Amino acid sequence: MTRIAIDMDDVMADTSLKIVQELNKKLNTNYQIPDLLNDIKLREEFYANYSQNNSFLWEKGFFEDIEVKPNAVEVIRQLQNHYEIFIVSAATEFPESMKEKLNWLEKHFPFIGWTHTVFCGHKYLIQADFLIDDHEKNLKTFSGTPILFSAPHNLHLTGYERVNTWDDVAAKFL
Repeated sequence: MTRIAIDMDDVMADTSLKIVQELNKKLNTNYQIPDLLNDIKLREEFYANYSQNNSFLWEKGFFEDIEVKPNAVEVIRQLQNHYEIFIVSAATEFPESMKEKLNWLEKHFPFIGWTHTVFCGHKYLIQADFLIDDHEKNLKTFSGTPILFSAPHNLHLTGYERVNTWDDVAAKFL
């Protein structure tokens, strides 16, 4: 059976939205996702601030309440009828996140199960036919077919098949 590995942050979970909210709180700014998508200079400013003020990623509780990307639940449930689905996250980078991510998956994707959840450091270890991910570092070393899920931090990337939404994923695989 064809195997699809799916990243969590900024693919299933709207992590960029949570990052924007946390950075706005921390710096008393008013960044908004639509502005970051459309304004290159503002996006560069945001990521410069983020790189210096992202300690909240290592704090307990950050990954608990991230919103689910629109249609992710429905599409992944449908994908399971046709493919072997694994959720793959580099959660080990943020040790506090592992339990939180398991809880998040159980809450929003209870049909996945722990046997199809992989926390790792390097995703090149994952053997799958496809990897849907938002980070080039994971896609460029993957041995199967990489698929870039659009996020504010990867809009400049080319050379990968790109999906912007879960509806795009459904159109490709279903």
